[in-house]
Amino acid sequence: MIIITGVTGSGKSVQGRLLTNNFGYDWVSTGELLRKFATEENKAKMLRGELLDDEEMIKIIDKVLKRRDLSKEFVLDGFPRTVTQLDWLLKQVNNSRVSIKAVINLKVSERTVLERLLHRGRADDLEDAIKHRFVEYRKVTIPILDHLKKADIKVYDINAEQDPKHIHTDIVEAIRKS
Repeated sequence: MIIITGVTGSGKSVQGRLLTNNFGYDWVSTGELLRKFATEENKAKMLRGELLDDEEMIKIIDKVLKRRDLSKEFVLDGFPRTVTQLDWLLKQVNNSRVSIKAVINLKVSERTVLERLLHRGRADDLEDAIKHRFVEYRKVTIPILDHLKKADIKVYDINAEQDPKHIHTDIVEAIRKS
């Protein structure tokens, strides 16, 4: 599995689709799953820029994994987002359920994300919610990168300020190294 992480608006979905189109990897987007299957209460949380609780996210990803042929490479976009979610995923790795080939961390400035998301036009892309997502990302998600490194999993930091083609080239180079 290839994990793509980064704040909302860093380009995870764009890059997940490119990996799917160019290499035939399946793409599992937690954002897409949540927009399709979230309860009204969870949709309201998402509109405020809040993360869903760990138990609920783990349950969703576990269901997805149960329905997949895990011998085939796939891209996991947007999970894990917390240390608790990562600990669960690392247990899956330790139990040989899945393996992590690479972790791609898309690094992008708050200014760039704000510009991208305000132009994207989704209902949950409101300025206050976007700013809240950055606060959540710094507080909750960034610590998982250190946790991954401590678990001897290589994290590749990719400059996501570039155009999508150059970002994709950097990602492919990182995956080839792993």
